[in-house]
Amino acid sequence: MSAAPAGGVPGEGSPRRPLRHAVAVGLLSWRAGPGLVACQLAVTVVAGLLPTGSVWGTKILVDGLTAGDPDQAFQAAGVLALLGLAAGVLPHLTRYLRAELDRRLDRLLQDELYASVTGFQGLSRFENPAFLDRLRMAAEATGGALTPVTSGLFDAARNVITLVSLLASLTVLSPVMAGLVTAAAVPALIARMAMVRRRVGMLAGLSATARRQILYSSLITDVRAAKEVRLFGLGGFLKSRVLGELATLQAGERRLDRRESLTQSLLALLSAAVAGAGLLWVVPAALSGALTLGDVTAFAAAVAGTQAALVGLVETVAGAHHALLLFSYHAEVTSLPDDLPAPHGETAVLPALRHGIELRDVWFRYDDDHPWVLRGVDLTIPHGASVALVGLNGAGKSTLIKLLCRFYDPSRGSIHWDGVDIRDVPPGELRRRMGVLFQDYMCYDLTAAENIAMGEIEALHDRSRIASAARLAGVHDIVRALPRGYDTLLSRIFFGPEDEGDPQAGVVLSGGQWQRLALARALLREGRDLLILDEPSAGLDARAEHEIHTRLVELRAGRTSLLVSHRLGTVRAADLIVVVQDGEVVERGTHDDLMAAGGGYAELFDLQARDYLAEAET
Repeated sequence: MSAAPAGGVPGEGSPRRPLRHAVAVGLLSWRAGPGLVACQLAVTVVAGLLPTGSVWGTKILVDGLTAGDPDQAFQAAGVLALLGLAAGVLPHLTRYLRAELDRRLDRLLQDELYASVTGFQGLSRFENPAFLDRLRMAAEATGGALTPVTSGLFDAARNVITLVSLLASLTVLSPVMAGLVTAAAVPALIARMAMVRRRVGMLAGLSATARRQILYSSLITDVRAAKEVRLFGLGGFLKSRVLGELATLQAGERRLDRRESLTQSLLALLSAAVAGAGLLWVVPAALSGALTLGDVTAFAAAVAGTQAALVGLVETVAGAHHALLLFSYHAEVTSLPDDLPAPHGETAVLPALRHGIELRDVWFRYDDDHPWVLRGVDLTIPHGASVALVGLNGAGKSTLIKLLCRFYDPSRGSIHWDGVDIRDVPPGELRRRMGVLFQDYMCYDLTAAENIAMGEIEALHDRSRIASAARLAGVHDIVRALPRGYDTLLSRIFFGPEDEGDPQAGVVLSGGQWQRLALARALLREGRDLLILDEPSAGLDARAEHEIHTRLVELRAGRTSLLVSHRLGTVRAADLIVVVQDGEVVERGTHDDLMAAGGGYAELFDLQARDYLAEAET
């Protein structure tokens, strides 16, 4: 199994390339809205020249007033009025353009991320904590989170235009001051970049802590956990865990905030010192007549405007750097290849199952550091036969199902479908030939019909097929009795104050009812080559279990099927029973054969039978 690299800011397998990522974000923005980008560019140029225009307009106005030239003064006042009008309108236009670009970019980013994640055919990455941390960070790279890059590029361009024009004006008045103001911005930029890296590194390093804090918070408010939390008095314990993880997160933030506060204060002192030095130079120059009153006004405005533009540029670059570090997780996740290796040669055609499925010396473990789960399993599932897999917890039964579905590939050995190695077949094609009920099936917060249709989404609007699958699973009458029948929402998660007292707002099913519904989801795939049922009656009472067992015996007759169950009474009718222990096949045969052999299967069957008889007598 391929594991995502562990660690922090992003993985060693994905080097930090801010320039490449900036270009990638720029191209994504253009794809999201080329017209919006062009409009923002035009607005940026105009907004960038406004401060310099105001500086020179003010100088001309002051000099005109000082010289008593009304024409010059009125012309300058008119120009300043137009500049003020533009300064009032442009921010609102910019805000709208940014918000719309953020919305479109957010949709594009989520489309790209979810397409990549759903494109992973296996399960290895989703059972890897390091990858889950990266995925959580990648999900943070939304359109809004990337605003410092998208709109920040325009902010940076505006600040550069402002800065260049003001520095040119300042150079005309004092080349020395222009150099000092520029030099003072360099340490500010370096310090801000370092602070951003530390903050993103802290977020990545505390990712596991954040996930635990979210977990403990959800347990306190989760309706499924509410019974045990109250029965066992777990509220105080979980609250202490929530507050403990929160304290760890806040301690990291507090350390960073202190360092940033000190750094920002020192940088502010540096800027104030530079501005003060400028004033100490300009006052004597004005008193000696070397500078006019308009020059003094322009100088003061140019220094202030240049420092503001430099601060804005530094903050924009720092913010963009932070956003690009987040985007690097998105780029890393979306660039990952499929976690299942592609066939070495040409893709094989998966034939209709006519002979059977064969596991040849299959070994498997989830990681090189973990113990073997399967050890040299040899097993044949003949075509048209019902095979039952039994064994204690941890024997490897569910892992074997994962391999059959090709969520993982064997560490050693191979699995063949009518002689074709399933690694040479696209996983989607293999899975389309199966109907599967997992032990840990999903309970979707959707309607009853949608829950069943999740088994084959093409049947979503085919109510007759959905109802037929529900009948096979013995859940049709239950669903039909719901407030809105098959259109009843099977959740209260969307329940609001307006739904109080409305039984049609949502219904919560029992565990056994959900089990039947999940079975209907698997049975919706009628006519498939292989039916896999992992503990199909685990959540049912005795009568419901007998009913479902009878239906499944009829349904599996003549079909290739694999049944996993701890209840040995439900597997005795199977054509072949396979006993797995510690990852190895230790017994196989019919129920009568295994009982006659007097091995582990017979012992477990007698033990369960005695329990049932004792319960019946009681």
